[in-house]
Amino acid sequence: MTRLVEVEADAPSASEVDRRTFCKLLGGGIVVLVTGGSSELSAQQRGYPEDLNAYLRIAEDGRVTVFSGKIEMGQGVHTSLAQMAAEELGVELDAITMVMGDTDLCPWDAGTWGSLTTRMFGPALRAAAAEARAVLLNLAAERLGVAREHLVVSRGVVAVRDDAARKVSYGALARGQQIARLVDHKAVLKAVQDFEVMGRPTKRLDAGDKVTGKAQYAGDLHRPGLLHARLLRPPVHGATRTSLDLSRPKAMPGVVVVEDGDLVAVLHADPEQAEAALAAVDVRWSRPEPTFDTESVGDYFVKNSAPGEVRVEKGDVATVLAASRAAGVPVFASTFRTGYVAHVPIEPHTAMAEMLDGRVVVSAGTQTPFGAQARIAQALGIDEKSVRVLTPFVGGGFGGKSAVGQAIEAARLAKLTGRPVMVAWTRAEEFFFDAFDPAAVVKIASALDREGRISAWDYHVYAAGTRAAEVLYDPPAARVTSSPARGASSTLHPFAVGPWRAPGAGTNVFARESQVDIMAAAGKADPLAFRLRNTSDARAQRVLRTAAEAFGWKPGVGPTGRGQGLAVGIDSGTYCALAAEVVVDRATGAIRVVRVVAAQDMGLVVNPAGARLQIEGCITMGLGYVLSEELRFRGGEILDTSLATYTIPQFSWLPQIEAVLVKNDELSPQGGGEPAIVPMGAVIANAVFDATGARLFRLPLTPERVKAALGG
Repeated sequence: MTRLVEVEADAPSASEVDRRTFCKLLGGGIVVLVTGGSSELSAQQRGYPEDLNAYLRIAEDGRVTVFSGKIEMGQGVHTSLAQMAAEELGVELDAITMVMGDTDLCPWDAGTWGSLTTRMFGPALRAAAAEARAVLLNLAAERLGVAREHLVVSRGVVAVRDDAARKVSYGALARGQQIARLVDHKAVLKAVQDFEVMGRPTKRLDAGDKVTGKAQYAGDLHRPGLLHARLLRPPVHGATRTSLDLSRPKAMPGVVVVEDGDLVAVLHADPEQAEAALAAVDVRWSRPEPTFDTESVGDYFVKNSAPGEVRVEKGDVATVLAASRAAGVPVFASTFRTGYVAHVPIEPHTAMAEMLDGRVVVSAGTQTPFGAQARIAQALGIDEKSVRVLTPFVGGGFGGKSAVGQAIEAARLAKLTGRPVMVAWTRAEEFFFDAFDPAAVVKIASALDREGRISAWDYHVYAAGTRAAEVLYDPPAARVTSSPARGASSTLHPFAVGPWRAPGAGTNVFARESQVDIMAAAGKADPLAFRLRNTSDARAQRVLRTAAEAFGWKPGVGPTGRGQGLAVGIDSGTYCALAAEVVVDRATGAIRVVRVVAAQDMGLVVNPAGARLQIEGCITMGLGYVLSEELRFRGGEILDTSLATYTIPQFSWLPQIEAVLVKNDELSPQGGGEPAIVPMGAVIANAVFDATGARLFRLPLTPERVKAALGG
């Protein structure tokens, strides 16, 4: 039974100060909190996702405000979270107001990544909304003088079941009830068959503002006296400054020059004048000698990696492989490679900071507002309570806006100058300071038995970790090794690597699903039939069959010349199978992706329209790392500094995309932001093999590499 603790908003208990202040700030209404325990929110350990919490406020006018530490960066959670709250409360969707990423008003949150919004915060929010509905039903029972079981809720109104004229609105019940209610157990949630808002295609609530230009991002903000900052940057990672002369920018009208330890900046009310002042800085650097580059990175990793850590081990792989070789049974050894991939969000890292009433207030495009708050406080040597971070709409993140360097820089400069400061990274800075999807090498040795089943699977990944590297198929002997262990891989890389829409997962599935296709072709088996025969995973079988049926898969032993491919992956609790058709120009090596069908099992789907948009976005973005995106570098020097040389997907590249949502309402909602991008490398490479007979082992599949594989 759910325990309900009622706390008067003006109670004097010192342990309830933060909660009391929060309620006073909101004014009248009912505030419901869901936490992982009964301790006060201010003292909770920040252990996301174990420590979940949510705020809901039902106001005197009946409107419901949801406070979430998550942020909206185009993935659609602004809408799906509102759907969850509306469903459990029993109100219309347009009665919900979302407040997201405000460190003063929202419960602490680790950040928005890995589809944790839907999987982890969503259940807490639904529980809060369900509990709020229970609270309101109790209040209505008292007001109407009937037992609670005789009441029904519809569109924010509680009525007597057989006497609709006797009713009271949520707003009337909430009026003057300035109380907080704490929930520490899961409330009873609505059954799927009773859904009226969840599970239905819903237009994005933020769409109108975004298509009309009304929506504001960090770079749209302005304050009187605002200064635009340009910062001195090293030419390469690892460079050290040997001399600095700031006399020329200091002599320029209206330019403010700041030199504070490692921070050297020029500021002006006009961003172009700030850029001119930066060009006037006289600086000299010492550059380190490069040890490897775009082409030699794979060899460097294999040679310099730490000893591997075995993550999965079943049976004796070495013995089975040796026995297969001795018996003349096919053994397949392959090496796959991928390069660094940049995030390239449409909005570069941007933040505006100002000093207000003794506090630093920073509006930033970030996936981690609370992380930004802590890091800003640390950088300025002040208490976290003296820092407020606000997160407007974020123009794309894909994991790349987990770092908050621009917010720290803006805060430092605002404090030093005493004026509002805007820091907006240029595209060159965006490339330089990016935390890339890691370059990697995967070596696989596998074998088939005489019945055409996978008998051994020895998988070794270098420098990218084991996300999505699960075996998936059913060999009796299997081993998955990672070199070095995840978390230590940064020592291999000359610059930052980190979250990139399922970091490393695209590499791992590219390698695994390509290897599976290699074995299917060698065993004279249809790629679909081979996969189905070799996996007992029911969800994997289901998405594979669904994708094949929707695609109109024609069985055949590759290469058939038809240019069709299959691949399946798992990420964020979701299974996704892709089927694709490609056309390859043998003269130029150019690949044209004609069609991609995705079948995705993501459990209970909150917003089918939003889920399909996410799938389409994954496939579109995936075309980049598959066909063109690979950061060029030499040691710590980033050679790609603009979109003139780093090619992202073009509108003309887009294939016909069909997204099929596989019904699985028995499973709680799973992630949708990453799964469909993960198998893209594999499905296109497999389709290229089917079209041409050429097997490619390195992403991206550039025309030059395709021609080389074709022998041209």
